[in-house]
Amino acid sequence: MSAEPTLGRRHPAGAPWVLLALLGALLCVLAAVGVRTAIGALTLGLQLFFLAFFVRHLAFVVIAIRAGAGDQQAPGPDPDPGAAAPRLSVLVACHNEERVLDRLLAALGALRYPAARLQFILVNDNSADRTGERLDRWAAGDPDRHAGRRVVLHRPAGSTGGKSGALNAALAQVTGEVVVVFDADHRPRPDVLLRLARHFADPGTGAVQGRCRILNGDESLVAELVEIDYLGGYLVNEYGRQAVYQLPAYGGACCAVRTASLHAVHGWNEHTVTEDTDLTLRLLLSGQRVRYDVTAVDEEEAVVTVRRYWTQRYRWARGHQQAWREFRSAVWRSGRLSVLEKLETTMFLLTFHLPVLAAAGVGLLLTGVVGAGGVLDEVSAVLWTLLLLGPLLELSTGLLLAGAPRRKAWILVFFLPLFAVSMALCTKAWVDGLLGRRYTWAKTARSGDVDGALAPAAEVGA
Repeated sequence: MSAEPTLGRRHPAGAPWVLLALLGALLCVLAAVGVRTAIGALTLGLQLFFLAFFVRHLAFVVIAIRAGAGDQQAPGPDPDPGAAAPRLSVLVACHNEERVLDRLLAALGALRYPAARLQFILVNDNSADRTGERLDRWAAGDPDRHAGRRVVLHRPAGSTGGKSGALNAALAQVTGEVVVVFDADHRPRPDVLLRLARHFADPGTGAVQGRCRILNGDESLVAELVEIDYLGGYLVNEYGRQAVYQLPAYGGACCAVRTASLHAVHGWNEHTVTEDTDLTLRLLLSGQRVRYDVTAVDEEEAVVTVRRYWTQRYRWARGHQQAWREFRSAVWRSGRLSVLEKLETTMFLLTFHLPVLAAAGVGLLLTGVVGAGGVLDEVSAVLWTLLLLGPLLELSTGLLLAGAPRRKAWILVFFLPLFAVSMALCTKAWVDGLLGRRYTWAKTARSGDVDGALAPAAEVGA
């Protein structure tokens, strides 16, 4: 297996002292003002923090409903690429992807875009299965293979950087003005390239993010919860960030980035496990903007077990928390962002800290319960209402906008135990990051071709 991005290398020695300093500061505060006063002050601080996120969630919900984000799912006719359509290079990094290659290659072959302006580069990233062999056969089957439209790269054992390294290796072969990235388990719809490419007529656009849907939501309860999470995330949260702040995130798949902008920020960062968040911030701080297109849709697999959910979301948490540590100061020093944009970017970077603070809130509540003789006071009740109501509003609005069946509304109750899992994994990620513990990128396990065919997956509620 190729060497993957490893976190924890930059602060391996001094980080434990940071944790000890935080604990020492907390003990000093407790000694100075008393336990009850300290708990009250910390509880108030958490309330204000949760209130800020609640207002943010509520604003996104109102915008998505008023703007008709659900209605915009119907894409309409293909955009006309015109004579000025940018040349595109489609990149996919593949590591042991034999189980999903049939679906991926068929979907790539169905993409609609002027053939003379389209290049495919697929990277076999030191696979131990038949991924490399299958990709070579695919490239050899190109009727126009002498034009170099299908390129397969093989990364040997010992190659570094994981997905970022594979994409950087492909970048040297790119001929397109715009790079489009899909993950190997994705199935882009035929019109995706046309919809992503049109945004690059604006020279200020550095990247464009499309909308990802879950194609195996009926495979397990966890997969169905992830499916609902994606509805809320893409139809409400990402849509709202675009509508309110013009600050959507580059998501790492079903996305496009201007090749010149990518070179200007030195490609993908091979020292992070969330290259998408890292690239979002570097593009934003360089003066480029990310756009979001709700009609540019592709479908992907959801994790189907709690164990896989933990592995995937722990990786997201470690990488996102790393981005917070590395970019928070640069965001506030930036002369390119307004104060409101800096606030929103800060809240975006704190997304995977919210469950950590929720875990701290649990500790405060338990302490408060014990101290108050087992009575849960009104302040604590308000705190938890603010914490949970905002995300539940987004999730339920996502279901509404997608026209989901009514039975899915009952599934929302299972987000409460899933959030408890998120609190545990995000807190572990935060402590591990603070201690400088090394972490190697972990590939999400695939279920394979869950529907057994390339037939388009039905929209939720269709």
